[in-house]
Formats: sequence, C-alpha cells, structure tokens
Amino acid sequence: MAVRLLKVSSVATAVFASSGFYLYSKNADFNDLSIIRFGRAAATTAVISYDYLTTLRDVQYGTEEYWAVKSKVHRRSAERLRDLCCSNRGTFIKVGQHLGALDYLLPEEYTSTLKVLHSRAPQSSMEEIRQVIREDLGKELSDLFIQFEEKAQGAASLAQVHKAVLPDGRTVAVKVQHPKVQHQSSKDIVVMEFLLQVVHWLFPDFAFMWLVEEAKKNMPLELDFLNEGRNAEKIADMLKQFKFLKIPKIHWDFSTKRILTMDYAEGGQVNDREYMRRNGINVNEISRNLGKIYSEMIFVNGFVHCDPHPGNVLVRKCPESNKTEIVLLDHGLYQVLNQDFRLDYCRLWQSLIKGDLKGIERYSRRLGAGDLYPLFACVLTARSWKSVNVGISQTPVTQSEDVEIRTNAALYLPQISELLNRIPRQMLLLLKTNDLLRGIETILQTRASSSSFINMSRCCTRAIARHKRSKTKSRTRRLQISLSERWSLCQIGLYELMVWLRSSTLARWVCYLLNFLPYTN
Repeated sequence: MAVRLLKVSSVATAVFASSGFYLYSKNADFNDLSIIRFGRAAATTAVISYDYLTTLRDVQYGTEEYWAVKSKVHRRSAERLRDLCCSNRGTFIKVGQHLGALDYLLPEEYTSTLKVLHSRAPQSSMEEIRQVIREDLGKELSDLFIQFEEKAQGAASLAQVHKAVLPDGRTVAVKVQHPKVQHQSSKDIVVMEFLLQVVHWLFPDFAFMWLVEEAKKNMPLELDFLNEGRNAEKIADMLKQFKFLKIPKIHWDFSTKRILTMDYAEGGQVNDREYMRRNGINVNEISRNLGKIYSEMIFVNGFVHCDPHPGNVLVRKCPESNKTEIVLLDHGLYQVLNQDFRLDYCRLWQSLIKGDLKGIERYSRRLGAGDLYPLFACVLTARSWKSVNVGISQTPVTQSEDVEIRTNAALYLPQISELLNRIPRQMLLLLKTNDLLRGIETILQTRASSSSFINMSRCCTRAIARHKRSKTKSRTRRLQISLSERWSLCQIGLYELMVWLRSSTLARWVCYLLNFLPYTN
C-alpha cells in the first residue's frame, strides 16, 4: 500500500515541478492550465490518502481512540478537499457542494466542512462579464440595459447574478456564466474520474465512482442556460395550481446558453428564521407548502428540481395580497423519473409511512437496494431502523436518533458506497434533494412534522390511482379506482383534521374545561 501511495506522490510532485517551470516560462495564469489543476488535485489526493494510511495504521480498530483519531483525519481531509475546491473553482466547487449536501450519507466532518462552499464561490470581474455579454448577445452591455449593477447579487460555482433594468423599465436578474467554466469542466471531470479510480485502488472499500458519473451527465445540462429557462417554464406550468409558488419569467431575447435573463425576485432565504419573524411569515406554512411542491414534483409529475439549497428557495410576503409566497430559483438541474421507478418510489414511501416491513423490503429491492434494503430505508428517511419498523409517521425525530444516524454514516461508509453504486442513477439526485430539504426543515424546526407525511400520502395516492386508471379501459373499473382514491384521500383528510384538533388551542381549552366537569359514576 505504501509503495502504491509513493507512486501517486511521485507523479504529483513531477506534475507540480513541470507545471511550475512551464508557467515561469510562459507567464500564464495558474488556474487556466489543466496541468496545474490536475497537479493540485493529485497532490491533495496523495496527502489525504497518506494521512489515512499512516495515521490509522497503528491504532486498534473499534476502540474509542480509533474513532477519535479517525474523526480528526476526516476533519483534516475535509479541510484539504475544501481548499482544493476553492483553488480549482468551477466544477470542483459544484461537486464539493453536492458532497456537502449529503448529510446522512457522509461523515459529519465532511458535510459540515464542505457546506461553506456555498458561500465561497468565485466571482468574475466586470470586464469578464462584459466580454461574455458581448460575445453572446452581440452588443455592448450599455446598449442592452439602461442600468446594470456591477456588484453581483450572488455568485455560484458556475455563474453569478447581476441586477439590471431593461429598456422598457422592467427590473431583471441577469445570470452570467463564468467565462472559463465551459472550457474547464470536461477536463476537470476527467481529472476527478482518474483520481477517484486511484483512491479506489488504494482503498477498495471506497467506491464513489457514482459521483463522477452524475457529474458527467449533469454538468453539460447545468452549463446550458437555455435548458434552465425551458425547465423553469415547464415546472411553472406543471405547478400552476399552487398560487403561492412563483417562478421568475424568462426573457428569451436577452438569454443564450451562457446568459439567462429573468424577472428579478426579492425575498429572504428559506433558512432565515429572523427574516421570517420580521416579515410575519409562518415557518410551518412555508415548510408545509415546500413539502406540497416537492411531493407533487416527485410522486405525481416525476420532474424534480434537484438543487433546493437555501439560496435557491426564497420566501416573501406579496405586497399586493399580503400572502406568503415561495420563489424557486436555479432550474438548471432536474431529474426526470421514469414511470416504473416513480410508482415503486411512491409505494415504498407509503410502506415507510405505515411501517409495512414487507412493502419496504419489496419496493427497496425493486429499486435496486437488494439485501441492503434496511440500510436503504434508513438512508432514504434519515431515521433509525427502529423508527422504520414502527412507521416513520408514528415516531418523532429526536436529537439522539439524529446523532445515531450521523454516527452510523461514518461506521457504514463502505456499505453506503456499495449501496450508492447499486441503486438507479435517478435515485442519487433524489437522495441529495431529500437531504437538502431535510436540512431546511431542521433549521426551521419543522422536521418530520405530520404535514409532510400527509402531503406525501396524498400525492402517492393520486399518482397510483392515476396510473391504474390509465391501464384499464373499463368504465366500471375506472369508477372503482376513483371511488377508492376519494375514500383514501378522505381518510387522509380526516387524519389531518384530527392532528390539527389535537394540536389546536381550541382543543386544549376544551380538554382543560372538561377536567372541571363533575364526574358521576
């Protein structure tokens, strides 16, 4: 093992030495050169691998000392990985953000350290922004906008957003891609694939090649802003029944593959409890409505927004109606669920909510989990196997259970790696989406509320009934399916009413007054 690592280290050193000489002679920008980006990534990989191999070698496995030492190695390695992402930027930051969102799949030391990448995204200079606009729209910035704020409203791994005013007076947000990302992304993915193969060679239990496969498939889509605009219009039409949901309108005349112009939307981030308190926004209403949006996307439509981190979900009070609204941004990455997968996923969640162990095993296996179905159920719900056995709607989330889940994520990392390589690719983005939504619910302190399970149950019931109706030509059978659906939805409604009464102030007062009534035998 040490000989293997020595080879990797030698390669990294040689790369750095040759890269330095090349740069010195050419006076080039470090971050523009693939050889420098590769050298930096290779060196970081070698250092992290060496740290794991040497630090844990002389510590007895399973002891308290072992777990304490391993936690420190995790932390150091996560910090090195974070620094690499910040240095190489672009695709590296995007993948690092993805890893930081996997709270219940990776050790806490990694996720907590990598979460900062959402606020460490690079910014392009104003001259670079002008150049992209000039190349793509064929005009100078001043000819297109009567006002354009030079200070970016926000910067992400692939682009940054500026506030501007169109000639007709409409205020818009202009999303401009970082100029070098398109050129570097494909090369960066090749580098990641190579280095992950090296790590797997050194540590056979480490099997995270799924990460590269997802990046290969998704990065070209995220770099095409016209695709993002089409996704925005598609989801706006699909969810038009939700009046509280706002999707900014796209201005196609001012949009290209690297520029996306849309209506400017104001609001506070969905994890900003203080903003909600100041503006009289009910956190439970926000959590409930966010659950409705995503349950409809996943279970009914099979078209899922896969990047709901707080910066992409804004909340606000509508100035005209004074009603609470949710603004959904960044529509570059959507997962399209095929019908069989979506229906099995519906039935699995119904089984998880009810604690139907036979259903959990059956549909987990159908979704590719195999004998790892208990682990899959825990990963999907971020709940312990004990809670899954009872039914996740029946047991509240406790802090001790949360700690148990996070601890087990480190203990069962090889099994989790195997599971993630085994399940269908479309499940991977759903797991990321689940973790991002759970993170929002945790901050809002609404996690695992009854309303989330009620919304999911309704959508699963509707989706399965709609599928059954599409498979029969008999009017009688269709009527039976519709009546059964209505009865199931009625039962869910009655359960919701019971939950509301149990938690309402009126119900508490009635119970309080009943205690004072005279008791007769």
